[in-house]
Amino acid sequence: MPTVTFITPDGKQTVIKNTDGTLMDIATENSIEGIEGACGGVCSCATCHIHVTPEWIERVGPADETEQDMLEFEEATHPGSRFSCQVELTPDLDGLIVEVAPLS
Repeated sequence: MPTVTFITPDGKQTVIKNTDGTLMDIATENSIEGIEGACGGVCSCATCHIHVTPEWIERVGPADETEQDMLEFEEATHPGSRFSCQVELTPDLDGLIVEVAPLS
């Protein structure tokens, strides 16, 4: 099972090993600061905004149209912006590093 590293806006790094599910589920189960997931993972609240680090953007893949529409309302977006509820941690993403976006 893959490993993921979350980096919070204050620089704290949390490595979560041998896990699966969406990044939002993993983050909320492990009390990652800044990931709320208020909508339960249906891409309607924008409380799980992350920045995929540059070396992982291509492997994670682009946001779909619904997610892109929601991201347009976010202030702290950049090319790696995604909602963690929309990213499933798969074996191909073992070692993934994401930054929790600062609160808007």
